[in-house]
Amino acid sequence: MLEETFYEIASILGLAAILGGVAMLLRQPLIMAFLATGILAGPAGFSILHSHGQIQMLAHIGIALLLFVVGLRLDLSLIKTTGPVALATGLGQVIFTSLFGFLLVLWMGFSIVSSLYIAVALTFSSTIIIVKLLSDKKEIDALHGKIAVGFLIVQDIVAILALIMLTAMGGTGAENDNTFIKIAVIAGKGIGFIVCVGLLMRYVLPDLMRRLAGNQELLVLFAISWAVFLGAAGDYLGFSKEVGAFVGGVSLASTQYRESIGARLVSLRDFLLLFFFIDLGARLDFNIVGPQVLNAIYLSLFVLVGNPLIVMLIMGGMGYRKRTGFLAGLTVAQISEFSLILGALGVSLGHITMEAMSLITLVGVVTICLSSYMIIYSGPIYRWLASALSIFERKHPHREKLVDQIPETPEVDILIIGLGNYGGGLAQHLLERQKRIAGVDFDPQALEVWRSKGIPVVFGDIGDPEFLENLQLKHLSWLVSTVRDKALNLTLLDLLKEHRYEGKIALTAMNEDEAKEYVSKGAHVVLRPFSDASEEAADSLTDAMSLFPNEINWPLGLKEVRLRKGSIFAGQFIRDLDIRSLTGISIIAVSRAGRMFLHPDAAFQLFPGDRIVLMGESTILRHAEDFFKQIEDNTSSLEPERFSAAEVEVGLNSPHLGKSLTEIEFRKRYGATVIGIIRDQERITMPKPDEQIMQGDKLIIIGTPESARKIRETFSRQKVIDITKRA
Repeated sequence: MLEETFYEIASILGLAAILGGVAMLLRQPLIMAFLATGILAGPAGFSILHSHGQIQMLAHIGIALLLFVVGLRLDLSLIKTTGPVALATGLGQVIFTSLFGFLLVLWMGFSIVSSLYIAVALTFSSTIIIVKLLSDKKEIDALHGKIAVGFLIVQDIVAILALIMLTAMGGTGAENDNTFIKIAVIAGKGIGFIVCVGLLMRYVLPDLMRRLAGNQELLVLFAISWAVFLGAAGDYLGFSKEVGAFVGGVSLASTQYRESIGARLVSLRDFLLLFFFIDLGARLDFNIVGPQVLNAIYLSLFVLVGNPLIVMLIMGGMGYRKRTGFLAGLTVAQISEFSLILGALGVSLGHITMEAMSLITLVGVVTICLSSYMIIYSGPIYRWLASALSIFERKHPHREKLVDQIPETPEVDILIIGLGNYGGGLAQHLLERQKRIAGVDFDPQALEVWRSKGIPVVFGDIGDPEFLENLQLKHLSWLVSTVRDKALNLTLLDLLKEHRYEGKIALTAMNEDEAKEYVSKGAHVVLRPFSDASEEAADSLTDAMSLFPNEINWPLGLKEVRLRKGSIFAGQFIRDLDIRSLTGISIIAVSRAGRMFLHPDAAFQLFPGDRIVLMGESTILRHAEDFFKQIEDNTSSLEPERFSAAEVEVGLNSPHLGKSLTEIEFRKRYGATVIGIIRDQERITMPKPDEQIMQGDKLIIIGTPESARKIRETFSRQKVIDITKRA
């Protein structure tokens, strides 16, 4: 039996891989390929799927991980901003769909009870599919994505309550009277569950996560176990695996390890969700659903059109823009796995026939397929319908206008579209370079962060053809898009041409082909995040390799910079620079006209042409040149005296054993200084003057070649390495 199940799953996975490859060649969503796999593997196809229990178990684990990852990304402060609209749209859509759906199904000739079941089944949208599609499109953190996740969770809670009520209807007499008692019990369990998880969040999970973080494999294993355990707990308590797993993700969302956990779970989540779609497709039996095709078309159109309309009406009335309402509305244009569970429950209780169940299943497959395309191509669809959707927007959609307009030049030099990780980092570096910037983003929280820094920002999405209306482009010098979507960037170029923008444009490309196309279409600068980052990483590694030779394993490094003519530091005393407190680096030597000044004191004056030897952490030294602003290619006609780093091991017969650094007088006696000591496994950086020398110590010494030779004559088993030597 086990071997047969293995062969069966192997065959299904092979079929999924083939159909997935075909879908990729045809540029179709993979969800369609997975649903097709289930249909072909089920009774409507080759009938090779018999291990329904095993497939469903894998699907349930995938669902738990999906909702767990969603919870990981949830910022609890979102409840304040998206909670009201999520509650209003979630409940509003459920009431609208169930009421008008009930009347529509009655018109089709179904009984009152069957009509009630089918209508309720039409109200629930698939959290699993929507989150998967929004994540693939990288819109889960957009405003419409956050609102959608919010009202989908509301729908899930309503679905759970509906299942409880319909289960109670299956009884008679006193059991029916206990419906509200059962709901109250479930609510009490839910509150207790959340309180318990909250206590664990406060007193147990932070310390536990710190301990587990030492082993990444164990950390990920715990995350999976936590997701599945809370999913099982939620199901046991009566409010679904989805809600339990979601709460599990929220419980870890405030830890510093959420990004690491989420990144490692994505591939496993996507693999296990494959079985959910296969199971969904396998439920479709054309021999049963055939007579329901016409009714399924009517109900599918009702779900595909009616559900988005009610969401747009509610969100428009609450002050959201038509584009946000439209994109959020598309996420409810299908029915969910709860609908199938509800139908199966009705069949088991004898409330509905297989005819009604077949209708629900067929509507589910049709709406999931079509709504997937609607969500994937939401941008082009919106641009096509934009003018007609104006009726769903108030004259002043106040909830999405944090700043009405970007100020005109000279207050702003650069406008950055997209303030995520890359765009936010770019903005910060530009601010450090004294540039005047403004920003555009679709995440209200990100905008609030930048507003708190005094940076002018405006809510907008590059995919919205109307977002340029809030921007003062006429006097803007530079417009920078950090969005990594080729279609959106090309659309932006077209929109800028329509607005006759005359400034410079910088776009972000993912590869060289995109970069060439952007330049050909008019971009003045192309940013390459991955290429630029890899080049900077190579520079960092090269600099780190040159700071200290391989033979000396030391965390500090050296850097030589040249003070150019006209520098603001020329003529100043070292005491006036306060370099150590500003940069964390120290001046340990100055080379001037062929002469080396070791450890210049605070009264030492710097002059143009001085070569300054700096010491500090490698990462800080990389920016030392930026601090001094002075690198010249021309070399002095006088060859400066070179400095050397020596690693010297203190021998058994050394005359300095037991003496402190002050007693040895390295500076006076040798013209050098000890910047560190390696003692067994301990590293002592910048040792104190009273530090005593012990046998076996390895001294890290900085000085001239002459001082290194003197030290070599005194200490045994020493090695001297010139750190300025290049391979």
